[in-house]
Amino acid sequence: MKREDKSQLIANLTEELKAAKYLYITDISDMNVEKTSKLRRLCFKRDVKLVVVKNALLQKAMEKSGKDFGTLYDVLKGHTSIMIADQGSTPAKLIKDFRKTSDKPILKGAYVEEMTFIGDSQLDALMAIKTKNELIADVIALLNSPAKNVISALQSGGQKLSGVLKTLSERPA
Repeated sequence: MKREDKSQLIANLTEELKAAKYLYITDISDMNVEKTSKLRRLCFKRDVKLVVVKNALLQKAMEKSGKDFGTLYDVLKGHTSIMIADQGSTPAKLIKDFRKTSDKPILKGAYVEEMTFIGDSQLDALMAIKTKNELIADVIALLNSPAKNVISALQSGGQKLSGVLKTLSERPA
């Protein structure tokens, strides 16, 4: 590969890394063409970009991106592919689903919302990550719950009070 081609590839990869909130570094080596094609189709269906990269070029792009990928440099060994997604748990769920029929891809590391996860053992933790909309819904539900309790108490208290007043008004003087 020519130096100009490498520079262009690093520049393109750097821009993708700058825009990416969720980056998974995986190993899909030793997968045959059929399984690789299935993985690519599954990635496409779930809006996950799958790119096979050279470790040296990926590391240079990571260094130029302005993000702190420092702890992920150690996993850049052997065959490497990256998965870039708009939602944090999507690639983890995709990997877990795909592994029902294959032993790959193996998770080397992940960069999720400025946090790094190293190793395949982190897959379950990454699957549990909630999306922004799910977190907002949880916060709204938590905020809404006390208000519902107050309204319910006021309504039930009002009914009790009206019952007491009715009973008192019906008593003979």
